[in-house]
Amino acid sequence: MQKIAIVGCGAIGEAVAEYLADHEDVIISVAIIVPGMESRAREVFGEDVEIVHSVDDLATQVDLAADCAGHAALRQHGEALLSQGVNLISVSSGALADAGLFDRLVAAARQGGTQLRMVSGAIGALDALSAGSIGTLAKVTYRGRKPPQGWRGSPAESKLDLDTLSEAAVHFSGSARNAALEYPKNANVAASVALAGIGFDKTFVELIADPGTTRNVHEIVTEGDFGRYEFRIEGNSLPDNPRSSAITAMSVVREILNPGSPIVI
Repeated sequence: MQKIAIVGCGAIGEAVAEYLADHEDVIISVAIIVPGMESRAREVFGEDVEIVHSVDDLATQVDLAADCAGHAALRQHGEALLSQGVNLISVSSGALADAGLFDRLVAAARQGGTQLRMVSGAIGALDALSAGSIGTLAKVTYRGRKPPQGWRGSPAESKLDLDTLSEAAVHFSGSARNAALEYPKNANVAASVALAGIGFDKTFVELIADPGTTRNVHEIVTEGDFGRYEFRIEGNSLPDNPRSSAITAMSVVREILNPGSPIVI
């Protein structure tokens, strides 16, 4: 039986809990949440789950923690979990654009003999990109395209009129590092592509608001010693959060289940 802690109780955490309900060999035993979200956590995870606000408050030993809450949660809890011997998986790859946090998490993982594993999230084909990086990658471009409502709460609101947009418009063009820092709730995919490939500063990113799409569309184009590939995925959003793709929650669940699977791809 694998006991896990879930950080956060939002749309992604709820979807992860629903998917794991069908797997008797995994139990969510702890929820790490911000104060004031206790009722929500009980609703999502049930009455038997230990609810804490800090890693130091943990009374239950867990085998793995899953950050489903975002950049702030990884900053708050990541170092403590890793340094105390708990492997951590996270959807918050964009937080690693902060070089100081990146270094602190690396140091904490080394201290605890653990790993921080970033899930593929809303994108795919990162295995091919990561393999290609063993050689030389000449360039990597990522384009993120969402319907206008998917960009609410982001800097796109100050650059475009999302209510009246009649055609696709680019509202960010630059490095993956700047994309992740400026769009902390929207650019985790850009960061994951950067981490798998040629890094935050060499990965080129375009973010697009498109009234002609109803899905979150992610594209990678890359060239290198291995050849060239293009990848595109059109993901459905989570019902309670148009900024997040449903496959993001699925990728968290897949990463949780992999250690107990006899064959892993």
